Amino acid sequence: MESNDTKVPPSAGWLGAFGALPFIGLAGAMPFLTGTQRLYAAHALLAYGAVILSFLGGIHWGMAIRSQSTTHSGTLKARLILSVIPSLAGWAGLLVGGTAGLFILALSIAAMLLVDIRASRLGDAPPWYPKLRIPLTCVVVATLLFGTMA
Repeated sequence: MESNDTKVPPSAGWLGAFGALPFIGLAGAMPFLTGTQRLYAAHALLAYGAVILSFLGGIHWGMAIRSQSTTHSGTLKARLILSVIPSLAGWAGLLVGGTAGLFILALSIAAMLLVDIRASRLGDAPPWYPKLRIPLTCVVVATLLFGTMA
């Protein structure tokens, strides 16, 4: 039986699942689209991925400013810097665009999973957070990579 500490709250689970739907829908539609429609779907996938990557960084900004363990200014500064890197990576993916941009997002979102798992192990993120992030990350990375091939 799962403890309450490791059980994903229902609202986080369904919000995460709904958040994955645009990835699935856009990547799934791309093979059936041509011309301008396909380019629009690819750009929408790229833009949504950049927004979600920025959101993941924002979670770490919130953890950094809330954490009692970051009272040392050097630690706080390092964690705040780390928290803005996903936004910059998402922006870079948008600027590069196309297949390369989707790869940048896929790699960055996968890297954020490792950061999130570490945060959970350190007690900065709740114990259930990796249980939410792992399946969502698998879906998001798969759809972004699928988008590069479609």
